[in-house]
Amino acid sequence: MSGSKSSDGSFARAATLPPEAQGDHPLGLTVHTLPEAAGAVALTQRTRHGRLKMLGVLLICAAPVIASYFTYYVIRPEGRRNYGELINPQRTLPDLSATALDGKAVPLASLKGQWLLVSVAGGACDAACQKHLYLQRQLRESVGKEKDRVDWVWLVNDATSVPPELTPALQKATVLRMDAAALNAWLAPAEGHQIADHLYVVDPMGNWMMRFPAAMDAAGAAKAKRDLERLLRASSSWDEAGRPGKP
Repeated sequence: MSGSKSSDGSFARAATLPPEAQGDHPLGLTVHTLPEAAGAVALTQRTRHGRLKMLGVLLICAAPVIASYFTYYVIRPEGRRNYGELINPQRTLPDLSATALDGKAVPLASLKGQWLLVSVAGGACDAACQKHLYLQRQLRESVGKEKDRVDWVWLVNDATSVPPELTPALQKATVLRMDAAALNAWLAPAEGHQIADHLYVVDPMGNWMMRFPAAMDAAGAAKAKRDLERLLRASSSWDEAGRPGKP
């Protein structure tokens, strides 16, 4: 009994002590965990705000690329503003191989990654063919610092040998021999013309998307230059100079 009274007295005395002297107590635990919970909430908010800021920065960085794609694919120049005729639907490079003048097989897909100015003619290369080659070279040079985003390509559609005297002028050109039937299934002339009458524009994804009028003269070439400059501007955010694997 004395032990019971002693225990009761001890409990009574403990109950009269101030909270800080009573030791651990559920209320004390609750009070001490409140700052930790508040810190966790603050950390969650800071993390959320940080993610939103990062997303905002990414959107700002991506905006020029998005705008460029939108301009090229959605707000494309109306036909009346172009000298060249827009091809709709566009036609993708065929999954075929052509042959370089040295006899090496070259997949047409390897031409992707650059804007292409394309002409078509037999290997003999008559006066009209040579004029097209000259215009292709001049158009590429005329875009100045953007010329490294453009290649000029001559697709030879027969088995005739290319005259040796043309070789020096073709040092910066891509010359490939291609089956005529396969070529005709990809590129096409305007009604009433031959495939060799035009210059063709192919985008870096390998899509034939524009055809310049036949018998293009110097005045026409100036208009073609403006078309080419617009295309280069519209694709500037996603098209880089140079082709993968090409020096």
